[in-house]
Amino acid sequence: MSAKSPEDRILAAIRAIPHGQVAGYGEVAHRAGLPGRARLTARILSQNDDPALPWHRVLRSDGRIAFPEGSKAFREQSQRLRAEGVKVEGGRVKRPRKADDLDAALWGPGPR
Repeated sequence: MSAKSPEDRILAAIRAIPHGQVAGYGEVAHRAGLPGRARLTARILSQNDDPALPWHRVLRSDGRIAFPEGSKAFREQSQRLRAEGVKVEGGRVKRPRKADDLDAALWGPGPR
C-alpha cells in the first residue's frame, strides 16, 4: 500500500467537497488526516494549476472568502459559489453551526 503525500490527501479532500457545499481550510486539512494544517491547505491551493479542482468551495473558518474584497479572485469565487446555489452575502457564506456531538446532531439541543 503506497502512502499518499500530504498534498495528494488535501487535494483529494477538496475534490470530495460536494457541489453546492463549502468547507474551511482547517476542515479540509482535518478530512485529509492532517489536523491543524489549515495553512498547508491554503499554500497548496495557492500553488494549484488544475482548472478542474473546486478550489472555490474552500473558505476561511468563519465562512469568509480569503481573497481581498473586490479582487478578480474574490469576484470569481463568489460567482462560482452562487452558480452552485451557495448564498454569498458580503463575501461570507453563512454555514449552519456544527453540533457538538452525535446526539445533538440527531436530536437537537439537550434540555434547558
